Amino acid sequence: MDITKEVRRILDDVLSLNGRSAAFTHDTPLLGAIPELDSMAVVTLITTLEDQLGLVVDDDDIGGATFATFGSLTDFVSNKLAS
Repeated sequence: MDITKEVRRILDDVLSLNGRSAAFTHDTPLLGAIPELDSMAVVTLITTLEDQLGLVVDDDDIGGATFATFGSLTDFVSNKLAS
């Protein structure tokens, strides 16, 4: 599975970005930079990641740093899938 591609697809779908996620790089800021990523969208994003990728995300796993950049979110997903 290409985790970067899957995270990009899920972000695009959950946030209704209409393909804008295709331009995201590892350093692209997310939280606070993308208006669509509000607190409700974060909850939906976490739920979707769990459902579609088989992750289990604990409350202690979640912090602002997780959603700081596209890379930090992708790294988080990679680490969760590896554990």
